[in-house]
Amino acid sequence: MKKFLLAGMMAFAMSVLVFAAGQQQGGGAQGGAQQSGGGAPAVSVNEDGTVNNPEDVVVDPNKLVFWSLFAGGDGAWMDRIVSDFNASGPTRQVQSIMLVWADYYTKFGTAVAARRGPDIGVSHISRLPELVEQGMVIAVDDYAAKAGINWNDFAPAMVEGITFNGKKYAVPLDTHAEILYVNLDKLRAAGITLTNNQLSIANAAEFKAVMDKIKPTLQPGETVLSLNPQGDDPYRIWWATYFQMGGTPLVNDAGTQITLDQAIAVRAADYIKSLWTDGYILPGIEDQQRFFQEGHAALTYCGTWATGVFGETTGLNFSAQPYPRLFGTNDACWADAHVFTIPTKQARNAANTQAAVDFAFWAASKGGATWAQSGQIPSHIPVQSSPAFTALPYRSGYARAASTAVLPSKNVNFGAIKDAIIQNLNTLWADQATSTVAVQNIISEMNAIIRR
Repeated sequence: MKKFLLAGMMAFAMSVLVFAAGQQQGGGAQGGAQQSGGGAPAVSVNEDGTVNNPEDVVVDPNKLVFWSLFAGGDGAWMDRIVSDFNASGPTRQVQSIMLVWADYYTKFGTAVAARRGPDIGVSHISRLPELVEQGMVIAVDDYAAKAGINWNDFAPAMVEGITFNGKKYAVPLDTHAEILYVNLDKLRAAGITLTNNQLSIANAAEFKAVMDKIKPTLQPGETVLSLNPQGDDPYRIWWATYFQMGGTPLVNDAGTQITLDQAIAVRAADYIKSLWTDGYILPGIEDQQRFFQEGHAALTYCGTWATGVFGETTGLNFSAQPYPRLFGTNDACWADAHVFTIPTKQARNAANTQAAVDFAFWAASKGGATWAQSGQIPSHIPVQSSPAFTALPYRSGYARAASTAVLPSKNVNFGAIKDAIIQNLNTLWADQATSTVAVQNIISEMNAIIRR
């Protein structure tokens, strides 16, 4: 496996020769298009502050370059953390740049493979095994000790997720889980009784009864449940349903055998599909978060990151709560996590590396309460018990999702496995395949992935 991954890195490196002066990789992107100097291309900046060509942004040689995948509401809070950190008098300040989410891992991998990546990066914990296997990030143990990190201040599952062969390769930032949002006005109009502004249900039958009450009270163009018909979100609901039904891990610990329970996977897929066929989801919703935000839905499943955006939306009277237990006896839900990484570089200055880890720990700990305002669940346990966090609306109510969530399989191939699951579930949602065929295709493709 590793020889193929290294070959892929060499291909990355060859493709990145166009960087020429690829040392220009960070900062100042939010201010609009900039010139890199010396006739270099202008930096292309999108409305949300992300940049399309991070390699062309002018780098301040006195600052650490930080590439992130945060945009929109998330990006604003991370910008504040960086600003607060820089104002704290660190040994090295940080220059932040947000990449387009869809391009992040490609551009990150290309730059790091050419040893011209940033000083600090972000990764989903689900993608970390791949980055470690490819040698794109370094172990942080020695630097973490000097930074004063106490690993007992992070949840054991998070620490395990960043540990490979006894070494830690990241600093955890958050857990972001799929949770339930309710439009309080629409539920009350339907006569739904709420407990502390939250929907109290114990199983799928009770949830269906609630949705049946809501359906006749809606106006044309409104929906009981806002859910995209393709992609990550229905996959995340399938994931939660599968594990609540008692599903087994997708692969064994060694990553050599598919252990997904085919029968349960089919049942879970059938349940999600029924939400459309029973008329609870309006067909063709393109952006479930925006649809709910604009007041067109009574309910939506969405990531914790939506809390901050919803909270700033005028006229949206909502509440957020953990993903409901609909099946079995556990509160399983989907989640992933963001972690700070230290990318491999051609010339790694020890002092700069220490400063980078110092920033990562500062952002996760002292910046944790600020980051929680975006809606994410901080990974640093002391932050979760701090007055700054508990005073935030909703957050402490769904913080337990960090411990009940089923994190992605710790597998170097998880990215490809996830893509295979989503693509085949998409055929079911689009009425192009039955649940049995979709799951059979998932298993077939997973087997091909782990054996290549």
